[in-house]
Amino acid sequence: MTLSPEQAVHFGPYRVYPGQRLVMEADQPLRLGRRAMDILLILLENAGNVVSKQQLIARVWPNSVVEDINLRVHMAALRKALGDGQAGQRYIVTVAQRGYSFVAPHSLEQAEQPPAPVAFAPSRHNLPVRRTRMIGRRTLVDHLVVQLPRQRFITLVGPGGIGKTTVALRVAEQLIGHYRDGIRLLDLTPIHCPLMIDGHLATLLELALLDDQPLSGLADCLRDRQMLLVIDNCEHLVDAIAQLCENILRSAPHVHILATSREGLRAEGEFVQRLESLDCPPPIAVLDRAQAMTFSALQLFVERAMASHDSFELTDNELPLLIDICHRLDGIPLAIELAAAQVGNVGLPGLLAQLQSSFRVLTQPCQAPLARHQTLRATLDWSFELLNACEKTCLRRLSVFRGSFTLESAAAVIVGEHIAPREVFGSITQLVAKSLLNVEVSDEDVFYRLLDTTRTYALEKLTQSTDLPGTRERHAERCLALMQQAQDDWEKTPTGLWIERYGRALEDIRAALDWGLHAQGPQALAIRLAATSTPLWQELSLLKEHGGYVRKALALLDQSPEPCPRLKMALKLALGSACYHAQGGSAETVGAFVSAGALARQLDDVAGQLRATSGHLAVNLSCGHYQMALEQSRQFDQLGLHDDALMSLSMHRLRVLALHFSGDQHQAGDHAEQVLQRMAHSGHLNRFTHGFGVQYDQSVAALTIHARILWLQGQPERAWRTARQALDIALQINHGTSICYTLALAGCLIAHYNGDTRSARELLRLLLEQAQKHSVLLFYDWAQHYAQVIGDTDVRPTGRRSVGLIKDIMVTLDSTRVDDDLLVRAQNGTAGWSTAEILRARAKALLATDCPAKAATAETVLLKALDVAKAQGALAWELRSATSLAQLWQRQGHHQRAHELLAPLYRRFTEGFATPDLMTVRRLLDELQCHLPA
Repeated sequence: MTLSPEQAVHFGPYRVYPGQRLVMEADQPLRLGRRAMDILLILLENAGNVVSKQQLIARVWPNSVVEDINLRVHMAALRKALGDGQAGQRYIVTVAQRGYSFVAPHSLEQAEQPPAPVAFAPSRHNLPVRRTRMIGRRTLVDHLVVQLPRQRFITLVGPGGIGKTTVALRVAEQLIGHYRDGIRLLDLTPIHCPLMIDGHLATLLELALLDDQPLSGLADCLRDRQMLLVIDNCEHLVDAIAQLCENILRSAPHVHILATSREGLRAEGEFVQRLESLDCPPPIAVLDRAQAMTFSALQLFVERAMASHDSFELTDNELPLLIDICHRLDGIPLAIELAAAQVGNVGLPGLLAQLQSSFRVLTQPCQAPLARHQTLRATLDWSFELLNACEKTCLRRLSVFRGSFTLESAAAVIVGEHIAPREVFGSITQLVAKSLLNVEVSDEDVFYRLLDTTRTYALEKLTQSTDLPGTRERHAERCLALMQQAQDDWEKTPTGLWIERYGRALEDIRAALDWGLHAQGPQALAIRLAATSTPLWQELSLLKEHGGYVRKALALLDQSPEPCPRLKMALKLALGSACYHAQGGSAETVGAFVSAGALARQLDDVAGQLRATSGHLAVNLSCGHYQMALEQSRQFDQLGLHDDALMSLSMHRLRVLALHFSGDQHQAGDHAEQVLQRMAHSGHLNRFTHGFGVQYDQSVAALTIHARILWLQGQPERAWRTARQALDIALQINHGTSICYTLALAGCLIAHYNGDTRSARELLRLLLEQAQKHSVLLFYDWAQHYAQVIGDTDVRPTGRRSVGLIKDIMVTLDSTRVDDDLLVRAQNGTAGWSTAEILRARAKALLATDCPAKAATAETVLLKALDVAKAQGALAWELRSATSLAQLWQRQGHHQRAHELLAPLYRRFTEGFATPDLMTVRRLLDELQCHLPA
């Protein structure tokens, strides 16, 4: 049939809206991956007919060559998400040797007002796409959805495998759209030390801690948030999480918490909800098949058995066997899934016999949770013993992965002693079939993942074997190979795809570094990984965290008998970038770039010299050393990289930066236009210039400086449009440090200069949020300074004294901030772009008292400011200096002289007549006009 955008397809509990690519289950969206949605729509178009595998592959992957396994994995994911097989209901069947067919009864309906998909926009939460249907927990989920807003803090408690995570995710999914600031899931599985919680949680909540604040500081940052925080797998960090939750509840009244743990957190304000086993029929009950299938334990077993084995069918004669099996498994969902995965091999009678034999040692006189734990452990032992030797080894070795992994990564870690490459794929397939390994399907690739319970069990087995050190080392080697591949792809791959491809590796990179940089680990391997993974930390704006690893790596490298200078150079460059954004122009930042430059010259590494010099240039600019930066920009010419188009373009951009801040707006403006024209024709895929020490998006950085130049040249409206364009690009690519850069240097300032207080405050709040989120302390400190002038009273004053560039900026925002140090800089020519404004501020201070001698000095200072502004091509500063001088002459009765100074300047402006500076001039000219001879 033809699927019309105006119609919905109804089958089972679902309605499919083809035009919106939306599936609704009752009133809740069913979030499917893109490929799974494609498959479903194709099958619905051909409902009742067989669609061959070749047809599906050709339509779902029209521009790629893929194997049948891709289709099988996505098909399995679709079936699980739909609950295909639950209560005997079949939607999609496999037709042997032919393909697949959608067989469920269905109908077409008019879709008058299909629900909008914005309710589950990914920016509002980080919940995973649903992999399986939830069975037997609907009443509990509905209860929790109602209770959570009232209780604020609920912990789901139960043994491993009971379904705590499934219930928590389903509750959270139903609450999408109910929290203004969204929902965030924090999985504690990869976190083994309480000290790691704050960094992971802060990154997740986009509220990165500054100055090593304690967890109570993080809770304070959430004060105004209205959000749901889901904390999964708390059992190994109970005390730390309890303290965190108590702090959040006290500090953030609109934050709700849903936690899962094998035991209660014993925290103030906690409401404990214990999860019971799935329902089983009473052992002595006489039930027919329809009655028995109303019990959730049997529903789950049958659905999973049908998903694993298309031909499985429960007969009336076998019903007592299934009831006995579910009782022996204590209704534990994970245990039931493990058992159901084996039914195709041995049938229900054989499965029951095996369980009777394996569980004979269990006695259950103790409390129910402990008994269930014993049952799950016995089920895992039983499932493990059914594996062949190769499959056992694979499962053990896969436990080193903290996150999801590809088949290629799995093979790299598994292959070793006793395992050949050709054996890996078959073993992985069997582990998936036996429910010991989960499949996660993304739009671009297939990933595998161990459930926390299974991973813990397999890691225990690995620890008991002699495999652990070798497996960990292969895992670290794989992480290094992946990051080397990421480095190679960085310049050739669009950014979004690059992050999707390599961002998943972050947890495993952390694991490899945490282990490798300690005495027991392969330190040389970890040191290389710390350097090679730099692009990943940079793309994810996790420079502060990366800086911690880099410092450890450098300390270990310095202890080695023959430290590799090239590796040390790479680490020093990474440290320089991390320190710059966290500390600004500190001694550590400068030292890192200077050391990297010396090593680069020693190695005759031109690219390394460029990175070190450009990084040091950025530091000098932030410190207010504008002439030094200008000299460094001229050193680029000596590196002989003019034939490299991308490098040449980037060096050109940095020259603009140095010219602008050193005060030459004439040349800066001309070169800025040339850079933008060159960028428009460069067409490079990636946004960064990888040969540079401090990284921002090229377009954002170029437009930011151009906006500043335009404003100084007297084009405030065009400057504002350019600043907004830079910010729009930064937000679109969602790169944190680039957002901070353009807001700090252009957006907030130009809005304030132009008198747009509302925009200035909005952009300031965005700068504070982004700088805090990405631990960019340099720009967070700037934002705190701005808040004192722009007037955001919610921001606490910075405790840091302004120095360098930020000090120069602040005097342009508030002339009362002038001091002797600034005046010395202005007089000796080192204040660059801000010289005229510093002089004007000094003159205003002199004029604050009614003293003729000081007024004469002020006049001299203002005349000098006027000359400097003219020489620099800074029409905006020229106007301000002329205005102050005209006001002085007005008070002295020199109306004609004041008007002759100001009127020609005013006429040079073609825009911005509603800005404060030009409005002041217009009023002043009108006043002066009244005193002029007719």
